[in-house]
Amino acid sequence: MEVEFESVLLPGLPNHLAQICLSTLHPSVLYRVCHSWRRLIYSPSFPPFSSLYTVLSRPDSVDFCCFDPISSTWKELPSPPSEPPLCLLRRHPSFISRSLPIQSLAVSGRLVLISATTHKFLPALSHPLVFDPLSSNWTFGPPLSNPRRWCVAGSAQGAVYIASGVGAQYHSDVARSVEKWDMNKKEMDWNWENMASLKDGRFSREAVEALGYRNKLYMVNVNGKAPKDGIVYDFLTNQWEEMPRGMLAGWIGPAAVDGDFIYEVDQENGSLSKYNAENDCWENLIEFSEHLKGAEYIAAGGGRVCAVCAGGGEILVVDILATPAKIWAVAPPPESEVVAIHILPRMTHFEN
Repeated sequence: MEVEFESVLLPGLPNHLAQICLSTLHPSVLYRVCHSWRRLIYSPSFPPFSSLYTVLSRPDSVDFCCFDPISSTWKELPSPPSEPPLCLLRRHPSFISRSLPIQSLAVSGRLVLISATTHKFLPALSHPLVFDPLSSNWTFGPPLSNPRRWCVAGSAQGAVYIASGVGAQYHSDVARSVEKWDMNKKEMDWNWENMASLKDGRFSREAVEALGYRNKLYMVNVNGKAPKDGIVYDFLTNQWEEMPRGMLAGWIGPAAVDGDFIYEVDQENGSLSKYNAENDCWENLIEFSEHLKGAEYIAAGGGRVCAVCAGGGEILVVDILATPAKIWAVAPPPESEVVAIHILPRMTHFEN
């Protein structure tokens, strides 16, 4: 789709050639120069830069927002479809000290909402919800054969995997089930496929994120330093394996994948580590950080690790390519708690 500009981008050049030249510059440089260049970086024809996408819990609602690092501004995503009504509960009046999980994924540049709980303690989603930043539109994924919550959710190579969890009640067959949705297919062909089952239901205790890493999905069943189980799903052979000992021993906090590396934060001392697959060990990138203590969720991408601080009141960004690593904070929108964070392309129609 061509974008019409009110003025010439570069004098002496047609705009389509000027776009090619300007696309080699960092968007932050273009943003500061003039309004026509600012409009350009948000157009469909300009390579999208990465932004932060969050699920936010507010006193009376759950909302979805995007932080644009170029303009340093927050923007609410368009509202999801209202039919059926979306009811996502973060806290229940009877269990106000307990936070209920709202599970989401970043898959092939799109935000996928996969699992949550209603006020009646029922699964909130009969279909996943998908937000595409490049079109700024929400769509429904294929209907879930067993809507669930407290489940395993992960993605790899454009496919979404869900496993275990509970529906309205606990059922052992659901707690052992594994399903795959290949988002690489055309929307009309989207469906869930049954995959090799788990051997038991131990992975329905908590909301679990499965990390796609080196053609496998890696997951642990509880957070923190408590004794835990770790398993690995080889989606190329549709088989389950034991997790390497060193990986399991050092997986003691929220983790995320960027390219060929897994990053993990120790919630007790605030250290940031990277997994070394060849030696089956974790290597410290940051020995200690008071700011990273208690981090609840992390996302990784483009040489950055973004961590949600304890209580969801602040987002820390770590530039792991810098020596030493640089850390800075991003404040979420007022009166909001960050429930989840993802790194995805900026929205095309961001107002500027």
